[in-house]
Amino acid sequence: MTPIELRARVASLPTLPLLAAPTAIEPLERLSATLGGGARLVVKRDDAIPFGFGGNKVRKLAFVGARAKADGADTLVTAGGVQSNHARATAAVAAKFGMHAILVANGAPPAKPSANALLDRLLGAEVVHVATREERTPKMSELADRLRTEGRRPFVIPIGASTPLGALGFVLAIAELMDQLPAPDAIIHSSSSGGTQAGLVAGCRLLGLKTRVIGISADAASASLQTDVAAIVDGIAELLPVGRSLESGTPIEVDDSFVGAGYGIATKESTEAIELCARMEALFLDPTYTAKAMAGLIAYVRDRRFTPDQTVVFWHTGGQVGLFA
Repeated sequence: MTPIELRARVASLPTLPLLAAPTAIEPLERLSATLGGGARLVVKRDDAIPFGFGGNKVRKLAFVGARAKADGADTLVTAGGVQSNHARATAAVAAKFGMHAILVANGAPPAKPSANALLDRLLGAEVVHVATREERTPKMSELADRLRTEGRRPFVIPIGASTPLGALGFVLAIAELMDQLPAPDAIIHSSSSGGTQAGLVAGCRLLGLKTRVIGISADAASASLQTDVAAIVDGIAELLPVGRSLESGTPIEVDDSFVGAGYGIATKESTEAIELCARMEALFLDPTYTAKAMAGLIAYVRDRRFTPDQTVVFWHTGGQVGLFA
């Protein structure tokens, strides 16, 4: 399948106009030199998407939000942490397209909202707090049921919008990347709920690329996250549909060795990654996701796991608002 054919296959599904143009590809020459050379390093700037402070969730919500609109939804219900990038992006979609947003956040309400929590408030979202991550999905269902009894039309978006429909945003993103940088040797990115990685893997498989897609886990164990990604890839195959063409090709690679003490807890390596990228490239990472992914890339380069003739893309999935939490 060619990029043109891939775009045509996806074009039958409606999207919201959240992404005005391809995000930039920029070289990371000073960072590479600081690391001692090696592979050519570039960054794909999804952090610079203009809508709603950007990030990878915008690509997913273009599809998921369009489905909500088509279903006549008046309320978007989703969940995440108190500083969830996905929740903030969902609230932005709701505000832009005249819907209400209810965000289920695990963690204590902040005394003074900052970063994403502040943006949620500015966007007019209603935030419902629960104590643990495990309580989020049941609470979303409870809220949706209540809204229906009140005559409302809720649309529940799973955490991260990591569904086959949402992942289509990153299937198309691979076609976008091929227009800018044909056949890079590897893509490294932060992987958590699995939708971004599933879309990247599916896109590479559909286009017959040999590009490695390496997800640096922000929280889950490798085996668990690989299972989640595989399930979403299977769903993409049914959604398009493309038969058995997604059953082989680019492997699902997940590295959980950079999680450290847990989700959202900084490590020595992630702190170094934030400082190096800021000082060498004026590139800002977030503490929870992209800093750990960049820590992985830095370690791979230092360990000479890439060769000098290879090109490696760091897919910046955004989240830098988290620096202000």
